[in-house]
Amino acid sequence: MSIRSYLERMPFIAILRGVKPDEAAPIGIALANEGFGIIEVPMNSPNPVESIRRLQDALGDACLLGAGTVTTAQQVADVAAAGGRLIVMPHSDPAVIIAAKAAGLACVPGVATPTEGFAALAKGADGLKLFPAEMLGPAVLKAWRAVFPAGTMFIPVGGVTPLNFAEYVKVGAAGFGLGGALYAPGFDAAEVAHRARAFVVAWRKLKQS
Repeated sequence: MSIRSYLERMPFIAILRGVKPDEAAPIGIALANEGFGIIEVPMNSPNPVESIRRLQDALGDACLLGAGTVTTAQQVADVAAAGGRLIVMPHSDPAVIIAAKAAGLACVPGVATPTEGFAALAKGADGLKLFPAEMLGPAVLKAWRAVFPAGTMFIPVGGVTPLNFAEYVKVGAAGFGLGGALYAPGFDAAEVAHRARAFVVAWRKLKQS
């Protein structure tokens, strides 16, 4: 399945920044049970490659698993070797995008300007991470959608909560990266499931409205 297919099922990417390998699988299973289909472990977490490997062993193709805060081509290779299939970046370094696509991985670089966004798409990016979303609000996304190719997937990341993502949906966001509102170091699987459920409930209410 493509990243678009996972986002259409549930438009949230769980960002497990700071998760430890022995915590990764239980938290991943809890997220999957709540309906989440995409999970990233940022590369500045403790032993992120091992966490990705354990998530892949526990969840397989049920979720799209990979890494965030990927900044080098070597990290792309490490993630691929662990079974990861997604690369999320804080920036739009073309070398990293090219490495991800050459390895057959989905890639979502971070962009803050149209120039970065168009350049990333030209290198094969699957979607664009609007980062930080606190700076790039719904009005910016609305303006961007008027000039970017139809079907471009925009994924706001940063400060997204169950109370504010509806405004981005109205202007065409394809999904959202969820960080501190979903997971922080020390949260156990039950706490993450509780927080995930709040997002899922808000999403379902929005779909029904």
